[in-house]
Amino acid sequence: MVHSEAIIVLDFGSQYTQLIARRVRELGVYSEIKPYYIQVDELKALRPKGIILSGGPSSVYAEKAPLPHVDIFELGCPVLGICYGLQVIAHLFDGKVGKAQHREYGRAYIRVDDSADLFRDLDTQLEVWMSHGDFLTVIPHGFKAIAHTVNAPIAAIKNAKRQIYGIQFHPEVVHTPSGREILKNFAFEICRCTADWSPEAFGETTVQELRQKIGHKKVLCALSGGVDSTVAAYLVARAIGHQLTCVFVDTGLLRQDEAAQVCDFYAQAAFDFCFVDASKRFLTKLQGIVDPEKKRKIIGEEFIRIFEEQASQIGDIDYLVQGTLYPDVIESVSVRGPSATIKSHHNVGGLPDKMGLELIEPLRELFKDEVRRVGAEIGVPPLILERHPFPGPGLAVRILGDVTAERLDILRPADKIFIEELHKHSLYHHIWQAFAVLLPVQTVGVMGDERTYENVVALRAVTSMDGMTADWAIIPNDVLAHISNRIINEIKGVNRVVYDISSKPPGTIEWE
Repeated sequence: MVHSEAIIVLDFGSQYTQLIARRVRELGVYSEIKPYYIQVDELKALRPKGIILSGGPSSVYAEKAPLPHVDIFELGCPVLGICYGLQVIAHLFDGKVGKAQHREYGRAYIRVDDSADLFRDLDTQLEVWMSHGDFLTVIPHGFKAIAHTVNAPIAAIKNAKRQIYGIQFHPEVVHTPSGREILKNFAFEICRCTADWSPEAFGETTVQELRQKIGHKKVLCALSGGVDSTVAAYLVARAIGHQLTCVFVDTGLLRQDEAAQVCDFYAQAAFDFCFVDASKRFLTKLQGIVDPEKKRKIIGEEFIRIFEEQASQIGDIDYLVQGTLYPDVIESVSVRGPSATIKSHHNVGGLPDKMGLELIEPLRELFKDEVRRVGAEIGVPPLILERHPFPGPGLAVRILGDVTAERLDILRPADKIFIEELHKHSLYHHIWQAFAVLLPVQTVGVMGDERTYENVVALRAVTSMDGMTADWAIIPNDVLAHISNRIINEIKGVNRVVYDISSKPPGTIEWE
């Protein structure tokens, strides 16, 4: 989709790239991430109002350093380089970059030397977040320094005539208190954006585009019962009504009682609903598979085959709808330049190469919180919108090692107890995602004066805005103790419960 206004973020491998796009969207301007090596014609076709060059771990002088095509500066739209992006600008315009005598990581203070445009209406001294070992030693031709620090005499530059700007710090992180205002100045003072984008407006536009694309054809939707697939289904149903058939597949990898709950909820929906019990089929395919990527690929393949079979039974189905989100795309596919693929999602990287259906992914450009806003706008009930995320591969990626019926019978009640207690203690809605994981280890314990050698359950709960970064949730000790006590006492085969206190990064939210 080409948006009327967009700021394109070119990714050079920074851990903060997604945050840049999010911060721009929060200003009401659509933003999208593209790899640094995007072709100029492809970039031009997006009609950007501005371009932001992200940070990155490289040095511009390193062999095979990531560098964009120099013609991106000839597109006639403003450019802002952040950290490594600043150094890219300096390098391409005959400036000099050198090793800093004192590397700057963390909080620093810049002195603003030019309060026009980028630093308009800001204080002359600003707290910022630095993360660099290189810095500018010679200003590029046609540029001027507009800020400095004690250790970096050139902390920001601009070429007002060509509307090219560069800053050594990261405005996208919360540790730069004035970062939002700096990005706001870039978007509105420099790029002349008008803030015409919102998730709600996105929903309206998407319904119109779906209606035009699909016409009178029939569509199948892969419905999981979660937020993403439900919002996708409601959007498509609003566009084409009963041309849509939603298929809910019980993979045997769902949470306790989930299949029955989903069927009850969608019985009165504004689309045709179909239930498929494929639990034995999935468990047979997963027998003996312990590698998480293989699990995801097998599940993705089997999902598609089931949907193709259902499409064949219904007849004349041309499209398959999935609730793929932007973070799914980012984590599954190396669209972000040098940033590594983290894991494949069954509805992105887990798809087979050949499918008999054309994919429709109406939420592919949105983050999770944006999807919830779209859902609220089009009438998706809070019961669904407030649910924690649940992975497409289900409990297969929460059972580390072999997935068996016996191990599922241990994990399901453990997970149910955890969620029940979070609701009971009014913690569920303060947590982004919470779940239990069954580990592939057994430990010694003592129960009823007898030695036991049984399973370990790990509890995971995180706080987050969009799932791209996350902190482990602080749950009161007495609540954790009560949860642990219930799991060990009520579930045969578990004698130890642990709590995961890892953030993302370096860990991911799911264990597999």
